[in-house]
Amino acid sequence: MNNIKHWIRRNFGFSQREVNAFLVLLTLLVLLLAAPFLLGRMYTSEPGFTSTQDRQLLDSLVAQLEAAQPDPKYKVTTVALRPFNPNQLTVEEWQAFGLPKYLAQRILNYRSKVGDLTYKAELGRIYGMPDSVFQRLHPYIELPVERPSKYKRSESMASSRPTPQPEWHTKKREKFILAPFNINTADTTQLKQIWGIGSKLSARIVKYRNGLGGFHSMEQLREVYGLQPEVVDSLHKYTFVPKSNTLQQLSINASTADELRTHPYISSNVARAIVAYREQHGKYGQLEDVRQVKLVTAELYEKIKPYLAL
Repeated sequence: MNNIKHWIRRNFGFSQREVNAFLVLLTLLVLLLAAPFLLGRMYTSEPGFTSTQDRQLLDSLVAQLEAAQPDPKYKVTTVALRPFNPNQLTVEEWQAFGLPKYLAQRILNYRSKVGDLTYKAELGRIYGMPDSVFQRLHPYIELPVERPSKYKRSESMASSRPTPQPEWHTKKREKFILAPFNINTADTTQLKQIWGIGSKLSARIVKYRNGLGGFHSMEQLREVYGLQPEVVDSLHKYTFVPKSNTLQQLSINASTADELRTHPYISSNVARAIVAYREQHGKYGQLEDVRQVKLVTAELYEKIKPYLAL
């Protein structure tokens, strides 16, 4: 060992302390390199980890998973479409037409609360009914295409003399059908008429709309925080943006940076850059000139263009 230390000191110019440290590090390095081989042999020599036992354990787990699978004879299968009356189908029969169980149950709940369906389009207006599914079922629905103007009693009912009932009992409740309304003038009360929208979401929609200065596209509703896709679909069905739509606009020649950054699409950095460019180069001659600001990308410009004015 002394010869080795002397050789290291002569060839590398190490001191006695450096030679000792070098030998310690070299020993640790050898041990680290050999550790995987030593540990691997230790684990493979353990009697509890044999390949035969591992395979038996896996086979047992597979058998348990297969036993947990539902019996295929209870599985609802989709049948070919045929003419049907939606007021007579059960949950299982709706499932056989390809509808999920929750939607089939929702149709039955609708019938129990509102009454039987009277025309085809009424089925498509049930909350959660995808348009693609409704269009597939539409030709087979045994109901009128349009809503009946009135309901006629049969001659047998007219000829019979039922026991007199109070007026509140005999008067049939009219079905409530929500007429589409302007999303840019709607208040929270109107918005809460749509299934799935409560006080918080309706207030959030109005607040975001006011911050924008009005919706110019129905697709902007997807930007409202917390709106689920099915609620957005309902808003598309029962609300609209009018063609002659007036939006609140910000003047890029008169607005301050603080005023510009109040818009949800304009960050503080972009607002300061728009004002700085105006102060350096003079007033903007046309809206497209705002594209000269480096922070205003093509995508951002298309989003904010409807809300800008000179």
